[in-house]
Amino acid sequence: MIEVADLSYEYPGRRALSEVGFRIAAGSITALVGPNGAGKTTLLRCLAGMDRPLTGRIAVNGVDVIDHPRQSHAHIGYLSDAFGLYPRLSVRQSLTYVARANGIAPADTPARVTTTAAELGLGERLDQPTGELSRGLKQRVAIAQAIIHGPTVVLLDEPASGLDPEARIALGELFVALRERGLTLVVSSHILAELESYSTHMLILRDGRVVEHRALGAGAGPTLCLEIETSGEPAALLAWLRARPQVEDVRVAGTRVQCMAPAVTDARAALLKDLIEAGFAVSHFAPRAEDLQRSYLASLDRGARV
Repeated sequence: MIEVADLSYEYPGRRALSEVGFRIAAGSITALVGPNGAGKTTLLRCLAGMDRPLTGRIAVNGVDVIDHPRQSHAHIGYLSDAFGLYPRLSVRQSLTYVARANGIAPADTPARVTTTAAELGLGERLDQPTGELSRGLKQRVAIAQAIIHGPTVVLLDEPASGLDPEARIALGELFVALRERGLTLVVSSHILAELESYSTHMLILRDGRVVEHRALGAGAGPTLCLEIETSGEPAALLAWLRARPQVEDVRVAGTRVQCMAPAVTDARAALLKDLIEAGFAVSHFAPRAEDLQRSYLASLDRGARV
């Protein structure tokens, strides 16, 4: 989906990215994190074909972003951290303008505007000037502009900046919905707790280099960590889980039992069904959320010592 190799970028007198390389799978949400000045915005702009790097290769859906930036834009949606809207234009006019600018045919534009607005929860706001909208709704209009041409990859730079907690939660739910629709997202943010709720992968930059890139605990890997709690003693549950061929690393964690189990939804559903049929009164059954902040700080510390 996204392939980056040996990517370097320089501002006058300063190297912003140094030999950056990674691959991002389709259908994932990657949290792009790192200290201020790590190169996150520069990386996103290079991925979006907005800035030309000094060296390296970027491909999105097999299209070379550096050599064919215009062609790559059909596959990419980009939201800058300093996006702007024309306050006197209505939501409908704003989306129509961007749709036409991205080559959507005049006959197809009204339906595309209506569908995209509905998907972003803006259906009842189409004729309202964007200048009258709240910060959260303006952010949704900007995201609608980024996806109205039907990209498969969406790059978002600090999308939750300035939003209140309720709007941040709603934004996270929107990202999950976009992923379920088949989009691949790369989200830069300093708000790790917010990223924790929806990200499948984490990409850490420090001083223009990749410190770590990996799947998160509840992410896109073949297995995930489950937490299970029943009303009885854990010994029987431990023994039962350890006898399951697809369940590994079973351990007690406080009042709950943790284990590694298949990440496939059908396999997890079958496991829960078997637990109940075996007579366990299951009161908690969910992927274990990873402490993204602790993991991030530990990764930065390891990177600093290398």
